[in-house]
Amino acid sequence: MAYVLECDMDEWASWLLGRRDGGDAGVRASFAPALAGFRDGVLDRARIGAGDTVLDVGTGTGLIGLGALERVGADGRVIFCDVSADLLESCRRATGDDKRCGFVRAAADALSPVHDGSADVVTTRSVLIYVEDKPAAFAEFLRVLRPGGRLSIFEPVNGFGTPGLFGLDFGPVAELAARVVAVYPRIEAMMGFDERDLLRWVREAGFTGVTMDYRAEADVEGPPIADWPALKRTAPNPLAPTYAEAIEAALTAGESAQLDAYLEKAVAEATPTRRTAATVFLAAVRP
Repeated sequence: MAYVLECDMDEWASWLLGRRDGGDAGVRASFAPALAGFRDGVLDRARIGAGDTVLDVGTGTGLIGLGALERVGADGRVIFCDVSADLLESCRRATGDDKRCGFVRAAADALSPVHDGSADVVTTRSVLIYVEDKPAAFAEFLRVLRPGGRLSIFEPVNGFGTPGLFGLDFGPVAELAARVVAVYPRIEAMMGFDERDLLRWVREAGFTGVTMDYRAEADVEGPPIADWPALKRTAPNPLAPTYAEAIEAALTAGESAQLDAYLEKAVAEATPTRRTAATVFLAAVRP
């Protein structure tokens, strides 16, 4: 979907279908391997079998749900669940007339349209970071699963990282970069938890057989920025401005030109980015 249409959509669809990659094919392609890894990690841990009913909560563009369709077989079912009507419509278009698909508009912590014990598997990917009441979400996941049903989720642990722009050393324009970073407010739902909280919440909800795969990276070299004007049109999450919007809010036109010049030089010199991040795959069973 073209980036220019984002204003016609809600904030979730606007980000996933436009602002996440700025409508740029190169940026989109750079995300693809990581997204495929998240998808496969969630689906593999879900142990989906032929005939299973999978509830994909916070389905977004259907990354997990569409992958689950390949595993449930002819007699299985995948329920695409999201708070965004626009994203559910996008998933409907992607699945065509596949009778194995259902669509539910609901939040992760309020799955009332979904019946008790109606799913064999619940999946999520990067959903709980946007949920204020995370224990309520785990309670809902337990409720909608059949006995023996499996939960499989992926979450970034955003509080592990350090604020900054792309892990670059901005040297003479560091103060300008810091002012841009300051435009992005701390969102407690996204930052105020870690892997220990996830482990505690899933156990308190009543799940058993809990396994967690935690990965942390500190100051790891990443690929250089390939296209600063394209990256500038992207936003790091649905609740955040694009980098261009943040720069406009924080800097004068002259200061913005200084920052642009510095980043274009980093592109020309293929300066590596640096990454500090942590992620969690978590799987559990309803007893």
